[in-house]
Amino acid sequence: MSNKPLTQETFLWPVRVYWEDTDAGGIVFYANYLKFFERSRTEWLRARGIHQHALRELTGGMFVVGQANLRYLKSARLDDELLVTTSLLEAGRASMTILQQALLVTPNRQTLLCEATIRAGWVIADTLKPGRIPAQILHALT
Repeated sequence: MSNKPLTQETFLWPVRVYWEDTDAGGIVFYANYLKFFERSRTEWLRARGIHQHALRELTGGMFVVGQANLRYLKSARLDDELLVTTSLLEAGRASMTILQQALLVTPNRQTLLCEATIRAGWVIADTLKPGRIPAQILHALT
């Protein structure tokens, strides 16, 4: 999954691991990485002036995840400090592909814990039928 981002800019979003993120052993439950990635993508969009609720209200459309490929390498644990990254790999007329990583942050280094490639498509909110990503949104993403 080591693809090269479309843009050089990588969005960084810090996360602390809480009890609610872990299983009984204090290890992050595997599905919670999807939650970390979702929140980072939302903040990535927000940093580009794209607020998802307003986006739906103004354009009548929204992004939905159509595919998620994850690779787990190491486990995060309770109280770990993570850095979740978001980078655009591809942007088309109706979908985009995003590379995301969850990194463990320690004083001397960052260790890759989980990596994902997410494909999000644009749909018309009322019908959930595929549509074209508005030009101003594509411009803000690339």
